[in-house]
Amino acid sequence: MSDLVLELRDVARRFSTEAGQLTVLEGATLSLRAGEIVALVAPSGTGKSTLLHLAGLLEKPDAGEVFIAGQAAGTLGDDKRTALRRSAIGFVYQSHHLLPEFTAAENVILPQMAAGVARAAAATRAAELLGRLGLSERLDHRPGRLSGGEQQRVAIARALANKPRLLLADEPTGNLDVGTSDRVFEELLEQVRGQGVAALIATHNPALAARMDRAVTIRGGKIEPA
Repeated sequence: MSDLVLELRDVARRFSTEAGQLTVLEGATLSLRAGEIVALVAPSGTGKSTLLHLAGLLEKPDAGEVFIAGQAAGTLGDDKRTALRRSAIGFVYQSHHLLPEFTAAENVILPQMAAGVARAAAATRAAELLGRLGLSERLDHRPGRLSGGEQQRVAIARALANKPRLLLADEPTGNLDVGTSDRVFEELLEQVRGQGVAALIATHNPALAARMDRAVTIRGGKIEPA
C-alpha cells in the first residue's frame, strides 16, 4: 500500500478579473508522503492560499487532479468531497477561528461529533490532545480566557482531532510573538510527527521552514523546490 497522502497532478487554477483571466497555478505538481512535513514558502500573491484550498478540497482545479490517499477528488460529488475532507484533512489557520461560545474542549469535541464520533469518545480524545499541548488546566475555558498561544494550541488539537492523514496550515503562528510562535510551532511539529501525518505548512519564516523536511515554492504557477 502506497504511503502517498497528497498528490497534486498538473493542477491549474484560473480566475476571471476585470483585466482578464488571471492564472495563479498552471501545471502545478506536488506529492507528500505519510510523516513528511513540507514548508510552502512563497511571496504573497503567488498562490499559496489557492494551493492550500485545492489540496484541502475547498476549491476545485480548472485542470489536473488532486488525490487524497490515492483517491481522485475530481470525480467525487459535493457530499463525498465533504466527507473525505472531514475524515482525511485537518486545517490550521493564521487566525484560530475557534467558536467563542464553546470551551476549549468543546471546540475539539464538535468536529469529531460531526464526523460521527460519540460524545464520550470525542471528549476523551479532546482531553488527550489538549493535554499533550499543555492545556489540561484549560479544558473548560472559553477562547476569550485563553492567550493567543493557547488559542492556537486548541486550533491545532481541533485540526488533529479526527486523526487526519493530511494537515494543511496557513501561517499557523503568524499572529503570535516570536517566543510564543517558536513554542507553538515546536508543539505542532511534535504532534504531527508523532501521529505520522503528512503536513503542508505555509510560512514566511525561513527559520521555521528550515525545521521541516523540505521546502517548496511557487514560481510561474508551478511548484518547485525553494
